[in-house]
Amino acid sequence: MHRMHHAYSDTEKDPHSPHFFKDVWHMTMRTKEIYLNYAKYNVQPEKAFRSNYPEWKVLDRITNSWVVRITFGIGYVVFYYYFATAWWMYLLLPIHFFMGPIHGAIVNWCGHKYGYSNYNNDDHSKNTLPIDIFLMGELMQNNHHKSPNSVNFAKKWYEFDPTYPVILLLDRVRIIKLKR
Repeated sequence: MHRMHHAYSDTEKDPHSPHFFKDVWHMTMRTKEIYLNYAKYNVQPEKAFRSNYPEWKVLDRITNSWVVRITFGIGYVVFYYYFATAWWMYLLLPIHFFMGPIHGAIVNWCGHKYGYSNYNNDDHSKNTLPIDIFLMGELMQNNHHKSPNSVNFAKKWYEFDPTYPVILLLDRVRIIKLKR
């Protein structure tokens, strides 16, 4: 879906462009519908998007298990039980439970509606600083659409991608290997 998003960015074929939905909820539900159809093999993506991506079938099977999902949910509740210092902190639990879809919705909605553009990418992608710092560089969508294979989304002197130093550290200690 990510490659589809780049190929069809902000057109009607984009699986999650905010420019064809009245609100973020409808965009997110449409993205979920497309994703589940691909994940369950109900629909095949276009031929151009069917190969040349990593597949981890065992990891996918494990992470899509309800046992694993419930275990993580219980883990969050246990963490709050031991570390929450006030009752109202438990109100943050839904954010943890739905962090993936919330993060994706913010990036896809705000990253194509609000902010500034460094590059003309023939789409509506935007960089949204300073909010971006909370999303670990993901809201530098305009930069990402210009250089989708770059590990550093920051391109201007005043931009900072907080994930980039982490990637460099992981490369340096040989946990990952960056392709140069």
